[in-house]
Amino acid sequence: MSKDSPNIFVRLLRGIWNTLNFTRRLVFNLIFLVIVVAIFVAVFSSRPIIEPRTALVLDPRGDIVEQYTIDPAQRALGNLAGDPPKEVQLRELLRVIDSAAKDARIERIVLVPDEIGSAGLATLHELGNALDRFRAAGKDVVAVVGNTGQAQYLLASHADKILLDPYGSVMLEGLANYRSYFKDALDKLGVEVHLIKVGQYKSAAEPYVLNGPSDASKQADSYWMGGLWQDYLAEIAAERKIDAAAISDDIAHYGERVAAHQGDLAGLALEQKRVDQLATREDARKYLRDKGVADGDGSFRQVDFKSYLAMLPPEALSHFGSQVAVVVAQGEIVPGEQPPGMIGGRSTAQLVRMAREDDRVKAVVLRVNSPGGDAYSSELIRREVAATRAAGKPVVVSMGDVAASGGYWISMDGDEIWAEPTTITGSIGIFGLVMTIPNTLAKIGVHTDGIGTTPLAGSFDIRRPLSPEIEAILNSVIRHGYDEFIGKVAKARKRTPAEIDAIAQGRVWSGSQAKERGLVDKLGGLGDAISAAASRARLGGNYGVRYVEREPSAWERFIMSFGDSQAMVRLARSVGFTLPSSWVDRNEIAEISGILQTLQGKRYGAFAHCFCELR
Repeated sequence: MSKDSPNIFVRLLRGIWNTLNFTRRLVFNLIFLVIVVAIFVAVFSSRPIIEPRTALVLDPRGDIVEQYTIDPAQRALGNLAGDPPKEVQLRELLRVIDSAAKDARIERIVLVPDEIGSAGLATLHELGNALDRFRAAGKDVVAVVGNTGQAQYLLASHADKILLDPYGSVMLEGLANYRSYFKDALDKLGVEVHLIKVGQYKSAAEPYVLNGPSDASKQADSYWMGGLWQDYLAEIAAERKIDAAAISDDIAHYGERVAAHQGDLAGLALEQKRVDQLATREDARKYLRDKGVADGDGSFRQVDFKSYLAMLPPEALSHFGSQVAVVVAQGEIVPGEQPPGMIGGRSTAQLVRMAREDDRVKAVVLRVNSPGGDAYSSELIRREVAATRAAGKPVVVSMGDVAASGGYWISMDGDEIWAEPTTITGSIGIFGLVMTIPNTLAKIGVHTDGIGTTPLAGSFDIRRPLSPEIEAILNSVIRHGYDEFIGKVAKARKRTPAEIDAIAQGRVWSGSQAKERGLVDKLGGLGDAISAAASRARLGGNYGVRYVEREPSAWERFIMSFGDSQAMVRLARSVGFTLPSSWVDRNEIAEISGILQTLQGKRYGAFAHCFCELR
């Protein structure tokens, strides 16, 4: 080997290294340049200017939620890719409607409700009240609908005029709560189900031990669902100025009515006064041009919901001085730290504690939209609510679509409890559920045996039968939990345990029914609860409203700045930015895994859950 060989090798390595280093710097510099250009475009891009006599187009697309259940980064990336998450926050809709009512430039709202996904009756009622406030300001609402279901129609009924496509329909069918029952299937598999419950009407676990709802369950469901349906009919009847009984009769004889109109559903809706006029989308645009101001595209002068929302001053500007803090408790109640859309025993309790320890916060509103879940996690949150009151800060509870079982548990210690007439609440009861599979395993020739150091060792192994002693222990635990539940409710509501027991027993009530029975103090929406909290804290009209939520990370804020910029959205779509096909909606997975998480590390669970949502 020559003397020069090592030098040649070193020079070769050095050359490779320099090339790699140059390439690295080039790539990062290009990325940095793209980011700088993007920020420049986002900052200096022109926002639409709202001229006088502009129509606000309100077209919520997706589920209406209390808070986003999809993390900020995923939401922003989906928006950039042209596939925005199908969620709209209730608070944003309310803010836009109420701001537009005070904006002299906004002449009317054009409501397009057909793409609203999941939305509870209480949510829709609150939005309807906001539209009524808009109309009370001397402005009008025009609803443009196609094939609309009863949820979307409830909102449309608050319009001054409803335009229905000639090929559209208005389908009112009533409320339903159907569930699947698994007893026979579990019996065939050899699965033994051990249900321990307290409460005659606590029917959450009935699908595992029965083939259909019990008589008590049918009786209770018929009562609260009937109450909700009558409220629904009354709201539509009042808005459309027609008789509620006539609506019920039309639904009962819908087949006959359709046959008489030879299948013309739009014509039938017009005759039944569900709508005011049949109009294609082009007809609707012409109608709105004639009522408003034509634009250069053959349409009418307008601004869309998202653009108008982006123009509003940041809510943070009102966070200086005295505040009413709003803590949102939405979703299943499960242990530990949970993302938005789920209620974590630790994370939600921490949010309440943060509000209590903030000197600027003078009162707290707990916004509850939950069917319940883990009993222990519910208790952790309730303790923080009680501690906040003990610290001298009023806590007012605002119930959304559902605040039942564990949802009521975290609510009961508020100074006041507000609910909508159509809120689903109550379900004060507890159950425990244990499944064992020794017979299942025996069917395939698998048997379990061994020894333990104590009689309790291995007692909760699902491969072994549940012993009578353990079942007796579980009965005692569940009974104690129920007694604790009604005892705490009795103390909070200034009643006796016997009085609460009489209206508890796992029974579900509508908001109106719950108020009649003393479980709820007042009927009203989130705005009413915020005003009540401010009044209790003696703030007058000089206060800000702040949502106490997990702060997004620096990375999330960075990504959100792009996703919220219309200029960046246009740029991303022009270059064909897409998300990988494996990008899935993790919210559905989180909801399922959150329930399963309740049982992590446990042999059994005590649940305060109603499973009473309408579908």
